[in-house]
Amino acid sequence: MISYAQYIDGKDVEGQRWTYVVRASALLRDVDSAFNLKRGLELGRTTEITDDVVARCAVGTVADSDRALEAARRASRAYRLLPQETRSRIMLEFNEALTARADELIDLLIAEGHPRRLAQWEVSGMLRGTDEATIRWYESQLRQSFEVEGKPLELVRKPDGVVCVNPPQNAAGSNSTMAVFALLVGNAVVVKAPRSSPLGVMFVFRDVLAPILERHGAPPGTLNVVCGNAGGILRSWVTSPLVDDILFFGDSEAGLKLGEECLANGKKAILELAGNDGFVVWRDADLDAAARALEECFYGSSQICMVPKYAVLHPEIADEFTRIFLDRVRTLRPGYPEDPETLLSPVLKVDKFFDFIAEAREAGGEVLCGGQRVDVDGEPSTRGMFCEPTVVRVDGLQRAGGLSLVREETFFPLLPLVVPESAPDEQLFERVVDFVDGNLYGLRNSLWTGDPDLARHFAESVTNGGTLKINDSHIGFNSVLSTHGGTGRTGGPYGELNYAGLRTSHLQGISWGDGDPRPLDPRVLTAGETAGERARG
Repeated sequence: MISYAQYIDGKDVEGQRWTYVVRASALLRDVDSAFNLKRGLELGRTTEITDDVVARCAVGTVADSDRALEAARRASRAYRLLPQETRSRIMLEFNEALTARADELIDLLIAEGHPRRLAQWEVSGMLRGTDEATIRWYESQLRQSFEVEGKPLELVRKPDGVVCVNPPQNAAGSNSTMAVFALLVGNAVVVKAPRSSPLGVMFVFRDVLAPILERHGAPPGTLNVVCGNAGGILRSWVTSPLVDDILFFGDSEAGLKLGEECLANGKKAILELAGNDGFVVWRDADLDAAARALEECFYGSSQICMVPKYAVLHPEIADEFTRIFLDRVRTLRPGYPEDPETLLSPVLKVDKFFDFIAEAREAGGEVLCGGQRVDVDGEPSTRGMFCEPTVVRVDGLQRAGGLSLVREETFFPLLPLVVPESAPDEQLFERVVDFVDGNLYGLRNSLWTGDPDLARHFAESVTNGGTLKINDSHIGFNSVLSTHGGTGRTGGPYGELNYAGLRTSHLQGISWGDGDPRPLDPRVLTAGETAGERARG
């Protein structure tokens, strides 16, 4: 069994108690026995450690978080002075170390309940998002030098100071990696590991990153990892004078409210909230390739922000594409996370799943497949932890826009296929663009088409979202392009493609003079009058 303490001010710090990670497959085999084992260990009713107990992590208090903030504030003053070359080297070595230990991390994520294919995808994003091409691009943005009329000028991004990171429970390990970009630009960080899924976070920061920081002379307190009550710790972050930025992952309602509270307390909120991604298939698309890409919507039973949540199909290919897509969907089955063929995860919001289906049916939507609650073997069960991958056809953009399964983020395997009314292509194109841009959320959007001119027109027309994919994997990651970020209810009023290193820093201009103060532009001085004479006058 792995055991992690909290990590504060360069030291391992015990908590008041432990939270235990019981292998997810054990919960699927016998939920009552596995849950009783977990709770028994946490409450001290048993000391039996079976093979299904993977790890334990110390759970601390708000006071532990406050000590971490104090350590981070002290460290930030010295860490920001490390040369950028050193901070970049830390990030590149982090990428190298994570690459070498990727299989270990994948196994830990599987133990926490991530299907192997999902865990592999998450780790691929962590590696692509911190690769050398991305780090070098960041360097190009952090300092720029100019010379104008013989005067040296600089634009430099300076770290904000102390950045606190609250990753989501459903993908804590991978999303918490955004903190490394705050470190890249010179901030100190405090990361809160969720009590329900702390293992990936602890591994990434305690086992992989902390030794690299220490080796390069980062002061103690540069990195801190705590675990505790989310509400109490977040409240302390919002009100603490030691905190500059809060990177928050969560649902839109809670995140937007937190953003208001941060603003009222003079802090910068960087929000990664819900997603409701659009996926457009035009009449000249490669339908087989588009269907493979749209299947990504069911990764983790769609309980991931950046998977497609609705598709818009050109009327001319709607029937053919639907047939191809359904052939793929019907092969998807629940299973244990260790199984490399498993794509689905247990579903948390089962009630809304059935509510959304019922609403769609009442409005004339057609359920094409799925719609039931099932167990790990795929058999119908009122107590099953899974939901069948479900596809609903909705005809008409206006009708679709009024339905919850299209208008809101769905966090369960329910995909609406929206078929607009037939119209000339130019009119239809404009209606589809308006539909995509009218989405209240804005994480990612996709287009599949064989027409390069239409693809370019779409790319220039659509403003919604932080990322736009053209004939590409919707969930795939690319060097330089940030893995996160969006507009609307996804990123809040300041949302965009989220380069966390830029968002946790601020731009400062530096002018290097020659010792002769000249506050006025010499072009406005009268003939024969020197700047010194004008100043004395």
